[in-house]
Amino acid sequence: MHLRELEARLGHVFRDEKLLETALTHPSFGGDHHVPHYQRLEFLGDAVLELAVSRYLYFELPDVDEGKLTRIRAYLVREETLSRAAKRLGLGEFIRFSVGEERSGGRSKPSILCDVTEAVLAAVYLDAGFDEAVRLVSLLLGEELKPELLKDHLDAKSRLQELLQREGQMPEYEFVSMEGPPHAPLFCYRALRAGEELGVGQGTSKQSAQQAAALEALKRMGAYR
Repeated sequence: MHLRELEARLGHVFRDEKLLETALTHPSFGGDHHVPHYQRLEFLGDAVLELAVSRYLYFELPDVDEGKLTRIRAYLVREETLSRAAKRLGLGEFIRFSVGEERSGGRSKPSILCDVTEAVLAAVYLDAGFDEAVRLVSLLLGEELKPELLKDHLDAKSRLQELLQREGQMPEYEFVSMEGPPHAPLFCYRALRAGEELGVGQGTSKQSAQQAAALEALKRMGAYR
């Protein structure tokens, strides 16, 4: 598919189209064809995303303390949120893969979609500056950035507990896994009701992972407005 179509979806026409090309090049394709791939851009895009989201939260949630802002930011920049944004944009259609990676379903892998989203954000940042990158973050995250929805992330565990208590039950949180290096772990927890899985969530701390699991449970139960 032609890059002009993606530029239209992004709302940005690149002065240096090579940046966008590189952002859409998987390492498997880069290795096969000896061209740059997206990993360096992904590194930069991760930082740009964190700063853009942090600035947004700082001004939009003036009464929320640092610890809670950190939890909300972790939700917004996590793999699941970014891969959803990439799917809404149809980003997977434009990624260049090796034949093997293509056959293995690379276009729909959340980890790849997340990486490419960050790489595209970095490409926009390098091409047009931080303000344009911030605009793209707003486009990508869309509804996720509504302040009233962001505040819901803070109270997910309490809301789930209140909901289940009406049925004479209490939620439980079960550790699933921990990934990543010791200095930057990623925890995964399940929210349970009498052994039944209600939701699964990830976070950079046990608490944020449990909050994410509770939020997912509320969504599945139709209790997330």
